Amino acid sequence: MRYRSKSFGQPKRPKKNLLIAGIPAVIQALESGQQLECIYLQQNLNQETGALRHAADQAGTPIKTVPFEKLKSFNVENFQGCIALKSKVQYQDLQDLISLVVEQGRAPILVVLDGVTDIRNIGAIARTTYACGIDALVIPEKGVGALNEDAIATSAGALEQLAVCRVKSLVQAIDLLHLNGLKVYASEMTASVPITEIDFTEPCAVLIGSEDKGIQEHLYKVVDQPFKIPMHHDFESLNVSVATGMILYEAMRQRGFRILGTPSN
Repeated sequence: MRYRSKSFGQPKRPKKNLLIAGIPAVIQALESGQQLECIYLQQNLNQETGALRHAADQAGTPIKTVPFEKLKSFNVENFQGCIALKSKVQYQDLQDLISLVVEQGRAPILVVLDGVTDIRNIGAIARTTYACGIDALVIPEKGVGALNEDAIATSAGALEQLAVCRVKSLVQAIDLLHLNGLKVYASEMTASVPITEIDFTEPCAVLIGSEDKGIQEHLYKVVDQPFKIPMHHDFESLNVSVATGMILYEAMRQRGFRILGTPSN
């Protein structure tokens, strides 16, 4: 679904205690199991980066190639063309998460983000996702806003409590969801089926598209059912975080509020 998004100022500079400078130090952090939000690597770096890229790939940590000025703006010494940002979010394996929910005797329900870049929208979505008892938020390594301190603050700390699964490919993630018996529904304003006709009581995931481009076409082709949120007036769209809240409340309503452990009357 396409949503309007408000533009905000530049994010704050990360605190120095969240930064790791230099390729050797970053590789050591990756190999020791330290979870990193991302790695910033200088463009045209005259240094061998194969070992770094391999370690990052094994850990599922995205690498962003940036100009020297970006690295300098972090205000750390001896970064030698590479700075990593420690993650304040503890990422979980998608398959492990699904298996755990099933073992607990529940029908999994997940939220999958495709290209949602505004960190304040991501924070608001995470806040609602956690409040509604959704099992996990699924994000790709690239193409979404960073789950940084601003996002965590906007989420009111929900991102530190909510299960978050970071995947290399949303296509592969959807394949995994299907293999585990989950249906994948897509929120799209041009769909013909209203949200009230979607069965959220079964194992499922909800795919939420970007603010301006909507769901990527190759993902739209592999979902089980697109749906729309009916609106009284003919209006372009809803804000992505507001729309997600409406969707998740409908899911919670259908499940009789059992997600929160409070049976409905």
